[in-house]
This record gives sequence, structure tokens and C-alpha cells, in this order.
Amino acid sequence: MLKRHQHIDKMNDKLENIFSFLTANRQFNHSLQERFYLSVISPYSDTTEKVVSLLYHIANSQSQPKIDSLASFYKSIFQDTQCMTSMQKFIEKINPNKQLNFDSLYNGMKNQDGWGKKTAALFSKSIFHLHNGHYSENLKIWGDVPATISENDNFYLPVDAVIIAIFKKLDSSISWDFDKINKTLKSIYKGEQIEIWDDLWFWGFITQNGSGDNRAFEWNENKYLALKESDKNPKSILKIKVKAEVFLKTLTNDNLQTRSTKA
Repeated sequence: MLKRHQHIDKMNDKLENIFSFLTANRQFNHSLQERFYLSVISPYSDTTEKVVSLLYHIANSQSQPKIDSLASFYKSIFQDTQCMTSMQKFIEKINPNKQLNFDSLYNGMKNQDGWGKKTAALFSKSIFHLHNGHYSENLKIWGDVPATISENDNFYLPVDAVIIAIFKKLDSSISWDFDKINKTLKSIYKGEQIEIWDDLWFWGFITQNGSGDNRAFEWNENKYLALKESDKNPKSILKIKVKAEVFLKTLTNDNLQTRSTKA
């Protein structure tokens, strides 16, 4: 039992080191995300068109989109376009009689044809980003979206292969998946602290080389350049590279001093 507690404490220390890094370096992924959202939302003035654009971009982020199933989902919302005029109406469409919060949005999307846990979490996260006041005001779509994540709400990290690979590196004895990673984080972090973990994908993506279980953890400039919205200025790339190397050290160095940034 003592060994188990020591194992858990060691894992928690590693997570806290990463959390401290993510918290201190939010501006890098934020800039990239804002450019992405602007490219998705700003071409449209109609609320419905904005929602449709976001839905299509998020759904198409899947490695193998289930086109037939997604078509069924799209038909259902195009038959009732009023459902896209507010968050409350959208939740009522996909998850009837549920509260106006991000948990209801996530669970409703998760159960739609062609979606799933990761893409549902990605859509829920994007809706929060667009309305939390930290991005351009003209990105807001709906007027009734909560600007904060309450501690009794549930916010899910969009877990994919990049994030799973990071957790495997932290502890290879666990068969990590979407549920286990979110459960582990929720045991320590609450509310908007979970949203900070969304930056993990950016740092993980640009510091991994290879696929599957054969991933080398190293600065990967090619992956950084492959991100359409990344800043291609040489000085910016150098700054990102330096930060990426610090991030890699947080994954491999057990002796880093933990700096608690939690409320």
C-alpha cells in the first residue's frame, strides 16, 4: 500500500511540473488557437453559419471521419437550424432537458452520429474558448455561453494519440485512454484548471517524432511548421524550440522542483 501511495505521489508531482510549465507558457498555444478560430469563424456573419463552420472543422479533425454517420448528424441539425441560434437551444437538440453547461454540451455531442469522446470534448472546449473573454470579441457565437467553468461542471481534455503518448512516458504501467487520463486529471484539477491542460497537445505534438508506440520525444520543427496557424517567424520558432526543450525536461526529469500554481 505504501508503494502504491508513493507511486501516486510521484505521478502527481510529474503532473504538477507539467501544469506549472503549461500555466507559465499559455501565450504560445493561445496565439495559434486564436488564428485558427479566426480562420473558422470570421468569414461568416450569420450565427448558424459560424456554428456549421466550427462543427465541420472539428469533425474533420478526426483521423478517419465517419462520413456516413456524420451525414446523419448534419441532416438532423439542418432540418432544425433554429437549434444553432443559442447554446441552450443546441443542448436541447442534442441533449434534451439538461443544464446549460459544458458537461451537457460534451455529453450531447458525444452521443451524436459520427462523433465520439475526443471530438465532442474538442467542440465543447472550442465553444468555451470562443466565449471566455480571452480571445477576440468578434469570435463569440452565442450570447448565453458561460464565460467560466464552474467547479461542479465537467470539462474534458480532448485526448488523442499525442496526449496518450505523453502519459505513457510519464507512467508506462497504465493503459492510458481518454477516460483514464481525464479521471486522473480531475482527481487533482478542477474547473478552468482542466482547460489549461488543453495546451498539452500543442507541446506534445511539436516534441514527438514517429507514430504509435515508436515515438521519439524531441523537438520536431517539421511538425511545428506543419501547423498552418503557427508563427513562422525564425525568431518565434527559436523561442518555441527553447520552450519545447524545457517542456521535454519536465517529462524526463523527476527531480524538478514542483511549483504549485493551483488556486
